[in-house]
Amino acid sequence: MRDGRGHGRGHREALPFFVYGTLRPGEHNHDLFLRGRTTAEEPARLRGALLYDGPGYPYAVDGDGVVTGELVTAAPGHHGELTAVLDHLEEYFGPGDPRNLYVRVERDVDTASGAVTAWVYVAAEHVARELREKGAPIPGGDWSATR
Repeated sequence: MRDGRGHGRGHREALPFFVYGTLRPGEHNHDLFLRGRTTAEEPARLRGALLYDGPGYPYAVDGDGVVTGELVTAAPGHHGELTAVLDHLEEYFGPGDPRNLYVRVERDVDTASGAVTAWVYVAAEHVARELREKGAPIPGGDWSATR
């Protein structure tokens, strides 16, 4: 697995996003942040992660499981804007920033047509540590199915 260091250079700019919580179709942040900024959305699964229901939001944490979500492709000319909007929403301030709730990392996700490398927002280490200590993973790794 690769991490998000050096993001914003070369091919990394155009990576799609894997979303698994409030940004999925039918969830409240989908229309607020993705509508009009994407060209494609398709079911996908992230292997090697567990999903926790954190305070108000789901968090993916590295682990022995699968997280269900969607692969979202930014519309032409909207990738930079979408990245900035999602970084703000997910409280990702940049690599190593102690204020991060999430960290944007590169991960391979599975789609019906095969594996695709995508940006994924996973729990920052201090959040992940607390979730592992005090939380319980969502059975089946599908946040929308628990709502």
